Amino acid sequence: MKRVMKEFFFQHDIVIMFGVCILFIIILKTQLFTGVAILSCLAGIVFYTINEYITHRFLFHMKPPKNPFLLKMLKRLHYDHHVYPDDLKLLFLPVWYSMTGFAIYLFILYGLTSNITITFSFGIGMIVMLLVYEWKHYIAHRPIRPSTRFGRWLKKQHILHHYKNENYWFGVSNPVYDFLFGTYKNGKEVELSETARNLEKEKDKKVVR
Repeated sequence: MKRVMKEFFFQHDIVIMFGVCILFIIILKTQLFTGVAILSCLAGIVFYTINEYITHRFLFHMKPPKNPFLLKMLKRLHYDHHVYPDDLKLLFLPVWYSMTGFAIYLFILYGLTSNITITFSFGIGMIVMLLVYEWKHYIAHRPIRPSTRFGRWLKKQHILHHYKNENYWFGVSNPVYDFLFGTYKNGKEVELSETARNLEKEKDKKVVR
């Protein structure tokens, strides 16, 4: 377990996002324990879970764009991860993507509220949930047996997403939105997809590992 924790927490994307979270906490200091801050943090957590599902389903699994730059970006963000599901370099969201998205969301929130406490507390909630997401995703793709029945079930659903059919089981940190929006299915009732490991749908694509 020590090796697992070291491998996860020493990923530079994780280190940077964890550092940003600590920075927000330092900035807020005692304000972090107010009712407004706690509610804002919880709102950030919920918002991230929604964003996780929407992004995974509609952005990461969108039809391959013709623009070379956008295609290259999506290959790094997700397409190549389906080709090489266990490649550690493709497992984590790149920090440039996470930081850009968070900056946009927090800029909009501050513009609406003009309140630093609300904005940074919301950001802390998002980062905490991002780290939970990354941990769940890491566990799903490493030779690790989750300690809880729910954890093992959640890992199984993600494996089905990669190896059975990419059109279902989009939730990584939680299955709530799959149940709400009909993308949770019994794995035995879903047909095997030929493009689960080839989101670009290239006829000559060869999966080598």
